[in-house]
Amino acid sequence: MKKNILVGQSGGPTAVINSSLYGVIKAGRASQEINSVIGMVNGIEGFLQNQILDLSALPEQEAMLLCTTPAAYLGSCRYKLPEDLEHAVYGQIFEQFVQYQIGYFLYIGGNDSMDTVSKLSRYAAKIHSDIRFIGIPKTIDNDLIMTDHTPGFGSAAKFVASMVRQMVLDSEVYHTKSVTIIEIMGRSAGWLTAASALARKYEGDNPVLIYLPEADFDLEEMLARVTTLLESKSNLIICVSEGIHDQSGKLICEYDQEIATDVFGHKNLTGCGKILENTIKERLGVKVRSVELNITQRSNAVEASLTDVEEAQRCGEEGVQLALQGESGVMVGMERKDTDSYEIQYKAVDVAQVCNQEKLFPKSWITKDGADITQDFVQYALPLIQGESRPLMENGLPLFLYRKH
Repeated sequence: MKKNILVGQSGGPTAVINSSLYGVIKAGRASQEINSVIGMVNGIEGFLQNQILDLSALPEQEAMLLCTTPAAYLGSCRYKLPEDLEHAVYGQIFEQFVQYQIGYFLYIGGNDSMDTVSKLSRYAAKIHSDIRFIGIPKTIDNDLIMTDHTPGFGSAAKFVASMVRQMVLDSEVYHTKSVTIIEIMGRSAGWLTAASALARKYEGDNPVLIYLPEADFDLEEMLARVTTLLESKSNLIICVSEGIHDQSGKLICEYDQEIATDVFGHKNLTGCGKILENTIKERLGVKVRSVELNITQRSNAVEASLTDVEEAQRCGEEGVQLALQGESGVMVGMERKDTDSYEIQYKAVDVAQVCNQEKLFPKSWITKDGADITQDFVQYALPLIQGESRPLMENGLPLFLYRKH
């Protein structure tokens, strides 16, 4: 008997997470072994409340809009399944799997989403269920291990580099000495902040300083560098990750405020840019502004990377194929081939080894003074931002696919 695919999206969205969803729908429709593709509205949390959507009924013309629509079409959640596999919630979930004739479960997300895939696959093995569980990688943070990079990062990196380059030009309009702090997402991994280096047009160009969480931040050393740089350059751009910390491990954003945490125990970081702005202004007496790119980094699909869009879709398609081949408890991994031109191959990796771990930015790609990154990262990242993906336009604005709530 034909079974159904159940697919959901979890965690923070990206500009291309819906492209992965389209890949699942496309591959599911093409398979003779699949009856329908069912979407979980608001992830596993919504599924527990029987909030589902028949994605097979979505007209192809509308489904294709997913590839250029940002955010999470199905809605997302940050729901953490219990560590104890004896918890009643697992029995409830698997009862619902039977109710909806689910044979394949695909979850598009990051570290915590892979944790969900791992737990459900382990519970399935425990009760001898033949349902297959596959993780589809997603995160702008690029912090999933066992994959060269993560869908979502390329487009976010392209946006960061593009915005920084434009802000550099804007900052250089006046001769008056100024400093602009650009705060970029990155709790403990600095991949996205490192992308600001792609904005440089020549050696010595802005941003002149780049600080990542992987290197200890010294406030006094930064102030000394800024003082020296202002002697020869009127306008400075400094890019910082939201999670930069000092040698003791204290976050810079904790210097003058209390920090709340989310359900996973992650600190809700914000504000280090403002702290640095105020400190430079008070200590050096120059014009300073801080800019927090915030959710624009993950929600901009108007100039997404075409490479990223295509790879995200392919990850969705590969996830379906892995499930049909009998794989379970795995994530779709991306491996860069050792060739002169950029080329990716897809493989199954053990999701239990992926979840709850972070791929940090290589320290060998950070300069010895901790205030910049090396050319190695630029060579790594450039292929990921190539090509432009443009949404259809309607009345001068992008045409996106959305659910009416």
